[in-house]
Amino acid sequence: MKSPFFVNSFISLVFFTLLCASNQYSFYWIYAKSLFYKFIDMRYSVIIPVYNRPDEVDELLQSLTVQCFKDFEVVIVEDGSSIPCKEVADRYTDRLDIKYFSKPNSGPGQTRNYGAERSEGEYFIILDSDVILPEGYFDAIEKELQASPADAFGGPDRAHDSFTDIQKAINYSMTSFFTTGGIRGGKKKMDKFYPRSFNMGIRREVYEALGGFSKIFKGGYTCRLFPDAWVYHKRRTDLKKFFKQVHNSGIARINLYKKYPDSLKLVHWLPAVFTLGVSLLLLLTLLGLGLVLLAFYLLYSKTVPGCATGEMALLFLGFAAMLAAPLPLLLYSLVVCVDSTIRNRSLWIGMLSITASFIQLIGYGTGFWRAWWQRCIRGKDEFEAFQKNFYK
Repeated sequence: MKSPFFVNSFISLVFFTLLCASNQYSFYWIYAKSLFYKFIDMRYSVIIPVYNRPDEVDELLQSLTVQCFKDFEVVIVEDGSSIPCKEVADRYTDRLDIKYFSKPNSGPGQTRNYGAERSEGEYFIILDSDVILPEGYFDAIEKELQASPADAFGGPDRAHDSFTDIQKAINYSMTSFFTTGGIRGGKKKMDKFYPRSFNMGIRREVYEALGGFSKIFKGGYTCRLFPDAWVYHKRRTDLKKFFKQVHNSGIARINLYKKYPDSLKLVHWLPAVFTLGVSLLLLLTLLGLGLVLLAFYLLYSKTVPGCATGEMALLFLGFAAMLAAPLPLLLYSLVVCVDSTIRNRSLWIGMLSITASFIQLIGYGTGFWRAWWQRCIRGKDEFEAFQKNFYK
């Protein structure tokens, strides 16, 4: 209990309650409740795992200072970084309630748990270090929780105007209905919403009961999408790093499946199926090219003039395969380009989105199949890719 603020907080709460009783979601109402929580319990703990991202942490902390809702603490956990962000965190101690921890590298999952064990909030908010919050982020969460409580929740992400064209294309590939089915972009009508670790929340009691963040549905708890609790998410700054990220995500999906078999859903197979489909279409295209070359060879190597029905049939089949096989990929590329161009109001970003979308789906798909082969078929232990050069 924070008794030094009791009197002022109580007076403020009464005043603001009378002022805005007709609108429970107004700024004044939310601010009054934040004062009330000041002398009861910490409302939110913002947990931020960090690895070599001091500049991104600076932007995130700056966005936290302008939040209308103030009843939260910030828990930064440095995961074995060679470029720490402690100096950045120290610059905000006069404006934010910050706890800073540093530990040996163990990966983002264990780092989040490390931060949760050292947090005091009623709810844990998990954010990636490369996100930026809009001013009304906590207001949106409060509005949803007051309307209908939730054990866990998550929000979508968007691209900020300051992002590079590549970042906007990557953001499209991770949020579009045509790449992820909308499960990351704020789609409202879903049988189950699976929160993503870049922007998710969980009630403390639920976390403690489950012993982590990954078994929400197995425990029978409720999980909802909060569509207005969105964040700006930078992700990787180039396509090479983006491939490494999504490839590891595909591997992580199988690693999680080996621990919790119920966690693997049909939607998680879609990039793997897409990758397999692309591979088959490319093989069919190469087969068509081979038939065309064989037909020309047979035609020009004939020593005796005569009927060339067989050679012409091979030529026709080859050209048909070469033209038909890439058609689904071309149509998909066109849909992605048009949709991204309309969304981002830029043809260039639309064209970049084609590349980003294929990288997102094939990167994840190849990681998924790689881990499935290594872990489910060969029985190997849990692993990650690009451990030595993930950020290069």
